[in-house]
Amino acid sequence: MKVAFLGLGAIGAPMARHLAPQYTLSVWNRTASRATDFARENNAQAATSPADAVRGAAIAITCLPTSREVESLLDGEDGMLGAVDRGATLVDCTSGDPATSRRIAARLAERGVGFVDAPVSGGVSGAVKGILTIMCGGDEGAMARARPILEAFGEKIVLCGPVGAGHAVKAINQAMLGVHIWSLAEGLVALEKAGVSTATALEVINASSGRSNTSMNLFPERVMTRAFPRTFRLALMDKDVRIAADFAREHGVPSPLLQLVSELLREARRELGEEADHVETAKVLEEWAGVEIGRKA
Repeated sequence: MKVAFLGLGAIGAPMARHLAPQYTLSVWNRTASRATDFARENNAQAATSPADAVRGAAIAITCLPTSREVESLLDGEDGMLGAVDRGATLVDCTSGDPATSRRIAARLAERGVGFVDAPVSGGVSGAVKGILTIMCGGDEGAMARARPILEAFGEKIVLCGPVGAGHAVKAINQAMLGVHIWSLAEGLVALEKAGVSTATALEVINASSGRSNTSMNLFPERVMTRAFPRTFRLALMDKDVRIAADFAREHGVPSPLLQLVSELLREARRELGEEADHVETAKVLEEWAGVEIGRKA
């Protein structure tokens, strides 16, 4: 069976790598050399265009920064819409927005093509290990066709609801992560200024009700060590949390915390730049307060 994979970024490439031994894999990337190199190293085919990638594929997977970029691949002489086979299924692993997903799904349905939005969580390491959590939106038929493919790189695969539901759940998850990062940074900065070491504070927090993955893993491994590895850009988190805030407003849900965190992350992005990692958000609080988390007493 032929599978197409479009978008060989930091997470997309290892996801596609899990598919290469199992399927006839066609890959496409906006930077063509990346697709060429991947194809050579993984016994895949490098496509010359989105249309070339999906032609003859039973499953096409997109993994791009935004839903708008996925939608842009549909049209034109080299677009997917005119080349994808009736009966095929497009699986969008982009961390996208529900409204655009519904629009894409409607256009594909007119051509007899299924759609599943399937954003992932677990980062680069999860993609490399093939243990991603995948949140899906779509009908049962499309999901049944997509699931065997998703199992190649996903450990927990959940159908959350109709088209758009996967992207909605992913956005809310990212918003919660943003809340955790920001609130923990505020708390630790305040404690440092009061003379409580970050190590001591985290020892207590991580044995108490305030603990989270952020306090147990991200801050000890990345902030206290000052390593700040760039695994997921703050710019992408800003986008995801903005989707969550918009989603809440769209459904008429009062969401003052989501709206505030969205504004704060936007400010952090302005201060830290487009290449900053999401955990580097803590640096903004440190700068504002004039104290460094994890400093030695």
